[in-house]
Amino acid sequence: MIEITPTLSLEDSELEFAFIRASGPGGQNVNKVATAVQMRFDARGSPSLTNDVSVRLQKLAGSRLTNDGVIVITANRHRTQERNKADAIERLSELIAKAAAPPPPKRRPTKPSKAAKAKRVDAKTRRGGIKSLRGKPSGAD
Repeated sequence: MIEITPTLSLEDSELEFAFIRASGPGGQNVNKVATAVQMRFDARGSPSLTNDVSVRLQKLAGSRLTNDGVIVITANRHRTQERNKADAIERLSELIAKAAAPPPPKRRPTKPSKAAKAKRVDAKTRRGGIKSLRGKPSGAD
């Protein structure tokens, strides 16, 4: 049982692991031992996820999502199977936790009140009057 949030957890049977050979450094060991982990999780058919969380998760998964709704995470950062497996599980749980958080409410645009508009226009008029007094006197030629 993998706990993502206090109200959301996944069964171990929902995750499918395949061990593959990792590329990169590792000396002679890298050619002999399959240390990289390829984890598969069926986001579309998971009984643990609600429909809303599943839809948001599929959008967040991006290129990691297959056409069948399966999320594929490949972990090969570490040199052991156990640490790569834990890394893949952690990355999936972070993704699900992000999808489980409800989206922020949409912003409703507001309009200024009539009083605020009148106050603004009055202030502009007053400021314009002050500036007009700075010019040359009109009566003295």
